[in-house]
Order: sequence, then C-alpha cells, then structure tokens
Amino acid sequence: MEEKQFGGYFTPETMHVDPMIRERQPEEKIAPLRVHLKNQTSASPSMTVEQLFEKAQDGSRERGRNVLLYGAVGTGKSTVVRKLVLDWCAGSTLTQFKLLVPFSCEDLGQLTKSTSLRDLVSKKYLHLKKIPLLSGEGDQAKDVLFLFNGMEKMNLDFRIGSTELCSDPNEALSSGAVVVNLLRKYMLPEASVLVTTRLSAVDRIPKKYVSCYAQICGFNDPERQWSYFASRLLPQSPETARCREAQALIQLLYLNLQRQSQLSRACYLPSYCWLTCATLHFLQFTDAQAPIRTLTGIYTSFLRLNFGGEVLAAGAGAALQQDQPDSLMLYVVRTVGKLAFDGVTGKRTAFSEAELEQWVGGKTKTDEELHQLAVFRTDVLSFFLVPQVNGARGPQAGWAGAGAGAGAEAEGRRYVFAVPAMQEYLAALYVVMGENKSALEKLTKQVTLVIGQAGEDITSLVAILSKFIPLRIFAVFNLLRLFPSLYERVSSRTKGRIAQTMAAEMFRSEDSYNEDVLDQVEQSLLGVHGPQPQQQLDRQAFELYPIFMGGLLHYENRMLLQQLGCSIKSATVSQITRALRKYLVREMGKQQPPEELMDLLVLLYEFQNPRLTAEVLSSIKTIRLSNVRMSPLKCFVLSSVLSCAPAQYHLEELDLSSCHVTHDLLDMLWPAFRHTHNLNLQFNNLGPESCVLLKDLLLDPNCSIKSLQLCDNPLLESGASSLLEALPGNHSLSRLSLMHTGLGDQGALELADRLHRHTGLRELNVAYNNIGDNAALALVDACREHPSVHTVHLYLNPLSDVGKQSLYVRGVPSDQGGTGAVTGTGRRVKVLASVTEGSDISEDWHPILNIIRKNASLWERERVRQQLQVFLRDLEWGRQQQVSFWKRLHFRKVEKGVRQTLRMLEKDISPTRSAK
Repeated sequence: MEEKQFGGYFTPETMHVDPMIRERQPEEKIAPLRVHLKNQTSASPSMTVEQLFEKAQDGSRERGRNVLLYGAVGTGKSTVVRKLVLDWCAGSTLTQFKLLVPFSCEDLGQLTKSTSLRDLVSKKYLHLKKIPLLSGEGDQAKDVLFLFNGMEKMNLDFRIGSTELCSDPNEALSSGAVVVNLLRKYMLPEASVLVTTRLSAVDRIPKKYVSCYAQICGFNDPERQWSYFASRLLPQSPETARCREAQALIQLLYLNLQRQSQLSRACYLPSYCWLTCATLHFLQFTDAQAPIRTLTGIYTSFLRLNFGGEVLAAGAGAALQQDQPDSLMLYVVRTVGKLAFDGVTGKRTAFSEAELEQWVGGKTKTDEELHQLAVFRTDVLSFFLVPQVNGARGPQAGWAGAGAGAGAEAEGRRYVFAVPAMQEYLAALYVVMGENKSALEKLTKQVTLVIGQAGEDITSLVAILSKFIPLRIFAVFNLLRLFPSLYERVSSRTKGRIAQTMAAEMFRSEDSYNEDVLDQVEQSLLGVHGPQPQQQLDRQAFELYPIFMGGLLHYENRMLLQQLGCSIKSATVSQITRALRKYLVREMGKQQPPEELMDLLVLLYEFQNPRLTAEVLSSIKTIRLSNVRMSPLKCFVLSSVLSCAPAQYHLEELDLSSCHVTHDLLDMLWPAFRHTHNLNLQFNNLGPESCVLLKDLLLDPNCSIKSLQLCDNPLLESGASSLLEALPGNHSLSRLSLMHTGLGDQGALELADRLHRHTGLRELNVAYNNIGDNAALALVDACREHPSVHTVHLYLNPLSDVGKQSLYVRGVPSDQGGTGAVTGTGRRVKVLASVTEGSDISEDWHPILNIIRKNASLWERERVRQQLQVFLRDLEWGRQQQVSFWKRLHFRKVEKGVRQTLRMLEKDISPTRSAK
C-alpha cells in the first residue's frame, strides 16, 4: 500500500534496488551497521541471497544450510524477502530449490494452538497439503527452503528442557518448537532455512546452528541511492515533461547528498530513502486525480512500515509477563518523543549523550527493564538518532557550530535526528497523545484510577456501615467521588492547552518571514542553492511541529497509530478541535504575511476536517499569497481547503501575483477561483493556452469573479482573443486588467469590436501593450458607446502627442472642468494615457507613477525610461502654459516624482519607496 505514494504504475520489478549484503564472521556479527559503513573494503564484496546458498553445493547435501540474514531497522530485510519470493516464483533465482515456504514470524508468534509442520504449511498454503517434499521420507527435503522473516518477533528457546526434540513433521508442536527443530536439523535435516532478524536478536540462535551469517548494509554507495530515487520518482514514459522535471529533481537531491553528509547518512537506510522519495513525490507531483495524501500520513505510514504492531519483548526465551505489553511505538513516544519535545521547546536539534541517557531509560531499575532498554538502544534508538556529522550544513549544524572545537569535544559526541522533520513529528505525537502531563493531571489520574477500581467496594461498604456510623462521616466518602470529575476538568484544560500550543506555534512572530513550511521541507531535502539568509543560520524554526499536531488528529492517521499501539481517543480530538477553532479564528482576524497564511492552509489541509475548515474560512475575507512559489501541492492545498467552504462563501480577494502559476496549475486552482470576487494573477507564466481555461472559468454559471488581473502575462493577441470570447456569456466581471500582456493594435481592435457584448464591464486596463493612436482611439470610442465602462488605462503605450490630445478630447476631464466629449447617453469615459491631460495635470498621475514604480524592475527598462522622459517633456510643456503660480508649483511636484522614479530606475534600486 505504501508504494501507492508514487502512483499506480509501478511494480516490484521496476522499483526494487538490491541493498548491499555482506557475509560476516560470527565474532563480528553484531557490529553496528554504521561501523561497517565506515570500514568497508573491497575484500568483502556485496553478495546476493542466492550466493549465500551456493556454498552448500561444494560438498554433500546431507544437511541443509541455515543462513541468518540480519540488519538494523530500515535496511530492507522484508523488502529483500518479498523480492526473493517473487524471483523464485519467476524462476530467476534459487532454482536449486523446488519448494520455497515463506513464513512471517509475527504471525507464527501469535499462534496458541499446537500444530504440526505439515499442518502449519497447509493452513497457509492449501495446495501444499499433501506434498511429498515435506513428508520426511528419504532426502526429498533437500529441495526445500524455509524462510522465516522477522525472527525477533518470536520467542525461540533452544534449551532441551523447554523445547523437546522432534523429528516428525506430522507431530503437533508449538510454532516456536517447530522452528527450533528445523534450525537444530532434527526435523527435515536436509532442508535449508533462511532467517531474517534484527541486530538485538542475532544471539537467540546458538552459533552451532548457523551455517552462515550475513548482514544487510543498506545503500552504502551513491549508485544504489541514485537507482532507488530513479525507480520511484521517474515515470515510465521517458520523453515527457514530467520525466524531465523528475530528472532535474533527482539531480538536485543527488548533489545535496554529496554536499550534506547528514542527509546522506540517513539515506544509507532504504527506509529513509523511501521517506525522502515519498516526501518529494508529495511535494512535487501531487495532482488533483491522485488520492488525498498528507505529509503527516507519509510519516505515519513510514513508522508503520518499520514498527507496525510491535511490542516490547521481555527477553529471549521468556514469555511476556504482562497481559497487555506496551507497544514499541508507545515506548518510542515516551522516550524519544520526550527528547524531541524538549528539543523543540528549547529550539535545539542536537543532543548530548547525557540527555539521551536522561530521557531514554534513565529510570530503569529491574533486569527486565534493562534488557528491554538494551534491545531498544540496539534496534530502535540508532534508527531515529545518529551522531552529528562535523561540518554538516544547514540549521541543524548551526546550533552546535558556536561550540565546535575543544568545548564540543569535552561535552562528548552529539546526536541529531536522522531526518530533521522526524523530531517535529515525534514531538507533536508526544503532545497530542497527552504524554506532556502536568503534575496535577498525573496525580488526579492516578487517584481516579484507584477510586474507579474500588468504586463498587466502597459503595457496598457504605451500605453496610450506614447502619452503625453517623451520617456525617459519609461526607468523606462523597468527597472521593469528586476525583473523577476533577480529573475530567484538568484533562479538558490540558486539551485546550494543546490547541493553544498549536495556535501559538503557528503564528510565532519571529517566524513570520521565513519560507513557507512546504518550501522548508523541500529545502531540507534538496538543499538551499546560493547563500542562506543569516536568520536561518542563527536559529532553528520548528514550523512543521504544529502542522504535524493537526495532522495527527485526522481519522486515518489515528487509525494507523492505533495499529502501532498509540491510541488517540475521539473525545480528545473533539476537545482539541473546539479549542483550536477559537484560537485560529482569533488569529485570522489579524493581517498575516503570505508565508504564514500558506502555513495555515497547510495546517487545515493536514487536519482534513471540513467542518473546522469551513468555520475558520468564515473569518477570512482575503487570501494574499503574493510571492509564494506555488507548486502543484500548494495549488491542491488551496483548492482543497476552499472546497470545504459552503457554496455561498466568497473571498473578497485572492492574490496569486508573482506566484509562478503556470497553465498546468490553473486547472488545479479551479475550485479556489469559484469562491473569489477579485482574482489577481499578474506576474505569472500564463500564456495563450491559459486563456482557454480562463474563458471556461468566466463562462461557468457559478462564476463570481468581479475583477480579473492578468497583468504581465504573455497572453499575446491569440490569448486575448480566446479570453474575449467569454464576454458575451459572463455576467459578473466588472474590471479587467490586461496591462503588459502583448495585445498590440490587433488585440486592442478586437477588444473594441467585442466590448459591447459584455454590458457589466466598468474598468479596462490595457496599458503598456504597444497600442498605437488608431487602435487606442477605436477602443476609447467603443468604451464611450458602452453602457458602463467609465475608465480606460492606456499609459506606457507609444501614443503621439496628437493621439493623446485626441484621447483627452474624447475622454474625461478632471472634476474641476475641461473640454471632454460627452457620449450620446450623457456618459463620460476617463482615459488614463499620461500624467497630463492637455495642458493640465491628470488627477490620476499618482496611481500611474505608483504602478510604474512597482513594476519597473520587471519591465523592459529602456522602454520605461523613454516613457518617463516623455512624461517629463509633457510636464515641462504644460508648466510653461500655466499662469498661476500654484499650478506651476503643482507641475513641479509631479515632475519631481517622475524624476525620482527615473533615477531609481537608472540606479537599479528596488522600487519599494514611493514619493508622497
């Protein structure tokens, strides 16, 4: 199921990459994985599973070969087993065996009824019920290979007193006894056995019963990592735009692995390669047709892949002493999660050995607890935490960078999470599961449990004593009944505190101008190309932390966590949601930066709660995401969130200017556009083909767009022609801005010809479109005849002085009077063609200059400079015509603003300041 993260066109054959397997000697069999990764030599080449069994061919095969294949969590043991079975079925490997019988040790460990080997096989594989290879007669079993995956999940006891000897495959035994006798070579001695296990369980099988030890070392070379990334990110069709984009993505990832050793160390484990690919696929290749996926869901699935359903074992060869043993994942939350939470609250990503000792097993006392801790440290702890790499780049290195050198060495080695986002996920899980309890809540819970267990006994005792003891004494017993309600009140306040934490972490003022959280995740995987901002180097932001908290409350994630033994009750979710709604509505009443607003949309998307989303949206009237780099995922998030709103809900403004919106993204944004009155799409990458989608949007019966800004998009004449086809059928549009879209004279003439078909248009902006005198005059005449158009923008077009004078005569004078023409209907049309209108200053000179200042750095500089010089010439001529001192002073003021804009353009200064 997890491979569906990458789409439905992959198969195990195309996605599998063999991890490195090395044969080990018994004395080095439990060496940690990362030690071997540092000391690999060509003398120990990589092997295949088939080669591990080929050595049995050099002599007699009176006895089968027992191979123990072990590795750390996440090295790919289960994946190797699955691929091995598929290849054997296809006849491409282990062809010397006529029968391969795979078993899951997790399933075998749950069997309580005694059964024989043959019944065990036939129960799972009915067609093998009477197969002679398992009869035990002769040496037929030499052609059989048994495969036991996950031996650490079984309690195998090789002591004769505990597990009796048995050579009959038809005799009923416990599942553990069957496996032990197969490994002893007492039952079917000719059969071969392949066992996979984790590092902590290697010694459960005595050395004398193991023919060969082999260790899975993961992806320790860049070629294997590259192959893995390509198998999951590259589509099957090589000549597509998606394939080229994926190749560029893999190249960036590969370069970052070479540059950032902390991430490359994590990718030694195939599990972390899977997490990296799943995250990148989610960030880059989300589409509207794919099933709903969330970042929290990816991390939860990742944990289920590696720790699904496991419990803390009490030790080798010993039965569990508890009726309901703790889940392994729950133990991770209480230990590693506590460490992660401590780091998030303290803004730290690196931890000392003393801190690991404090939070992970610092209170263990009994021998059983110490054994559990040893297993946990061997198998699990190194999966989450790895030694910090000296010289690692990125924020995670910055915390310890100041203390590098002798001071850092004195403190000892520091540890970081293999993937930075995992720290935020575990910290969020620690908080949402309520493990961060106050002392009062812990006390009231314990007292409530005691009283609850003794409640019936107290009631019976009170009924008996009431006949002999004065009634006043019973007030003491009534006080005891207050503890459950007191605990409920304390617990409810705790849930409110969780919601308050989520809201506070979402809207931290010091994080307001960081990159949005999805870009931060992408940069952690692909790296930051170019110099990093100083604030990112000085401090660590944990903006995924509150988003993960919201995502963990989603029903599907809670179901996955329940499989891991981490239960989040529906009542808890309800209490947190009610409190969170209040905080989010209050914060959204404030103006938020675009990046913070994008983070809020991601939180609502991860939450997957339509009712909460609709209530939060009711307090939002504008969504301004200007300069946020919109990816397919962000577009999908925006549309998904707005789709939760009722049909009557509409945004006053949706600002997506300078957001890198392309034609392919417009289709994903369609649901969002339907809830918008004012849509700003200027400064994007929309071409003529995009106008077809925009035309369909305007023709939609439910379209509510009143203002559409398409400035600075290369629509050209063909695109404008397609867009204008929507005018007759649209009844909502009142303001259309096509400034700097490449209309030209032909586009302006076509607009003039079709303008009368839309009776609701009120303002039209076609500035900076290379429109000449004749086309401009024709457009203004059409606007004069139109029943509602009152303003036309024509500045920054190559208009002659005569042409501008003609437009002025036909257009609208200022409120103080003029000689503008009046249409037959008595209407007047305001034409903005320059900062002057004849010999007077245009009342709209200031908006014209502001638009030029705002966009000058993005336009053709020489063209803008020439236009500003024309403005200066017009102003100088108009000033000379004035007799009034005050009017001449006004001309000087406007002329000063134009000169300042011209100097700003020539000095290449960012046009952020405007003249007042």
